[in-house]
Amino acid sequence: MKFVIKFIREALGRIIILIDLITRPRKQKRSPEAQAKVEAELNNYSLYQFYACPFCIKTRRALHRLNLPMQKRNAKEGSQHRAELLNGGGAVKVPCLRIQKDGQDTWMYESSEIINYLEQKFA
Repeated sequence: MKFVIKFIREALGRIIILIDLITRPRKQKRSPEAQAKVEAELNNYSLYQFYACPFCIKTRRALHRLNLPMQKRNAKEGSQHRAELLNGGGAVKVPCLRIQKDGQDTWMYESSEIINYLEQKFA
């Protein structure tokens, strides 16, 4: 039974990914200088995610639309990134945006909260 549920979840995730690729929004346009500034700031950001998670896909769509080439870290079981997420953020819950600023880490959960933050910061 556990195998069947995992299989269904994976299959649905792959279908959602395919739909995402077909319906992907256009990237926000910036001048080369403005884009370079955004990309430099993104060195302090990373998104912890699962590849086929619907909420992670929603967040990645927003990253694509906002033209934010952010580092993505797969938090799959047994990975170093999963341990970072648990130790730093306190929970293995994705998506999670890690913001490193002035030697401090902020861990932001919830796809809608992450997207709102990024839209206010970079749109």
